[in-house]
Amino acid sequence: MVKKEMIAMLLAGGQGSRLGVFTSKVAKPAVAFGGKYRIIDFPLSNCINSGVDTVGVLTQYQPLRLNTHIGIGIPWDLDRNIGGVTVLPPYEKSVNSEWYTGTANAIYQNLDYMESYNPEYVLILSGDHIYKMDYEVMLDFHKQNGAEVTIAVMPVPMEEAKRFGIMITDKDRRITDFEEKPENPRSNLASMGIYIFNWKTLKEALLTNASQPGLDFGKHIIPYCHEKGAPLYAYEFNGYWKDVGTLSSYWEANMELIDIVPEFNLYEEYWKIYTKSEILPPQYLGSDSIVERSIIGEGSEIYGQVYNSVIGCGVTVGEGTVIRDSIIMNETRIGSHCELHKAIVAENTVIEDDVRLGIGEEAENETDPHIYNSGIVAVGEKSFIPQGVTVGKNSVVFGVTSAQDYAEGSLPSGKTLIKAGDKQ
Repeated sequence: MVKKEMIAMLLAGGQGSRLGVFTSKVAKPAVAFGGKYRIIDFPLSNCINSGVDTVGVLTQYQPLRLNTHIGIGIPWDLDRNIGGVTVLPPYEKSVNSEWYTGTANAIYQNLDYMESYNPEYVLILSGDHIYKMDYEVMLDFHKQNGAEVTIAVMPVPMEEAKRFGIMITDKDRRITDFEEKPENPRSNLASMGIYIFNWKTLKEALLTNASQPGLDFGKHIIPYCHEKGAPLYAYEFNGYWKDVGTLSSYWEANMELIDIVPEFNLYEEYWKIYTKSEILPPQYLGSDSIVERSIIGEGSEIYGQVYNSVIGCGVTVGEGTVIRDSIIMNETRIGSHCELHKAIVAENTVIEDDVRLGIGEEAENETDPHIYNSGIVAVGEKSFIPQGVTVGKNSVVFGVTSAQDYAEGSLPSGKTLIKAGDKQ
């Protein structure tokens, strides 16, 4: 029988609805990040850098791009005869077929997969955070303390603690209590959604609680283990960790990559971030182009000016165009004499000449102010913006639009223009 000391289960089925149009056709872990990566590259790279060579990736929502990206795991050295990466979508069963209804339910539905490796430990990960972490160090901590469950935690400012699941520990870091988004937090140790379980403990907890609707780790499995008296420990992580669940946090995390001394360094030799790379020519900068403090992806052609921005692979920026504080994803074409301020433009979009994005005063978005805010202009994938139009701040454009869609050639701040089927 195959035996692995520790296997990883990577939850990558989430929609990421707070990213609005950017996740209408693609799962959140497959969203582009940092010019050439996708969000899921970070936990996958952490796995192989930590010596974890068996990873089950649980997919559900809009999985095509994610599945294509992962393939058989070659970029991460996870194409193995024994172990490697396995994509685990929900599947038809003889009785009670259902979608994954909660984080722990998704794991429960894949008990057979885990059983086949007979592991000592199971590492549970989320596929939508940006960070570098050595899971081997966390496993050593788990073993040293004789823990049955170890939860990775991160100190957060006390005033922010009410947004998280909070762990209360004794001096030895044993968890004595926990609170989900408490009004008056007793600790500032926030759960990162990263867990190491003894396999026997996890299996028993999943089987016992299988009938719970929406079976979840934070709501059901962790409380169950705690009530049973299982030793739960908090492993404190003090490195860079970013939940890119909102447009503003996604924009900030990308902008942090271009700081003079970036808090999150993509260029460390000893902890590489791997990804599936297309075979592309080098970047080309035209004779009149200016690029300052920006990331420019392979195969991109820059004829205009780019400041404080992250430009993906295969992007064209026309002459006289000025881009500031923006994220432009792969294969987008931007015409000549355009202006882009604090815009996020998704993949395979065409912006024609003389277009201005992010112009004018801020106004609250009319449809989803909780999603589209912070002055960001959002343009969904495969969109088309016709020549000469102006789009204000906190606005959304998604789909193939025409000049008739812009009254007097403009989409004012806070307006939503969606012509791409499903409304977001």
